[in-house]
Amino acid sequence: MSYRTSIEWTDSTWNPIIGCSKISPGCKNCYAEAITKRFVGIKGHPFELGFQIRMRPDKLNEPARWKTPRKIFTCSMSDLFHEQVPFEFIDQVFKVMVTEKRHTFQLLTKRSERLVELSPRLTWSPNIWVGVSVESEEQKSRIQYLQTVPAAVRFISFEPLLGSISHVNLSGIDWVIVGGESGVHARKMEVEWATEIRDQCITNHVPFFFKQFGGRRGKKGGEDAALDGVVWHEFPTPKFDRMLSTPDE
Repeated sequence: MSYRTSIEWTDSTWNPIIGCSKISPGCKNCYAEAITKRFVGIKGHPFELGFQIRMRPDKLNEPARWKTPRKIFTCSMSDLFHEQVPFEFIDQVFKVMVTEKRHTFQLLTKRSERLVELSPRLTWSPNIWVGVSVESEEQKSRIQYLQTVPAAVRFISFEPLLGSISHVNLSGIDWVIVGGESGVHARKMEVEWATEIRDQCITNHVPFFFKQFGGRRGKKGGEDAALDGVVWHEFPTPKFDRMLSTPDE
């Protein structure tokens, strides 16, 4: 939950909400849950009671104190659109993001249906990016939900990538991130799965960011971040004048 982070595609993390629950196979070895385990039972610690959902209104003003513009991964230790998070608090988080326009806020959710349900009730400014996690073919439907959200940047995180995902509809998608699972119990990601998505991004002119192969090496950069000897660390160009259209079936 640090202000600065080692996550390669962002600068800082901001957690006005913490805690989550598992919803699909990509959650099995959740890095955020693993981080919290050593704090369980420590009196006064945010994770004293484990990985339970908790709103933290005292954290809402943190971005206002960061004067230098930065990319901020919002709710890196939770899911803003979790069903236990009241709309009223989600709205407060959005109001902060709209106000602090010097920052870019990056939201990532697995709960695409609730994202779409609440989207019309929220204020979207160009500095709010939103993405969905898609770990396998079975979760591709999340992309269709994402494509209807009026964000300046819509992105997909294929991490942890757990299988081949072909024929991805990238209409209205501005950025793709791919990465393998890391940690002691990491599931293997095949090179072909990553290159398959990269090639679809090239064909559709979508910026591609390859994070890592994962596993237990824990390397940052170098060969662990390269595909065919190339490091793909592309970022999107926001489309502030986006006109939404119905995604292709």
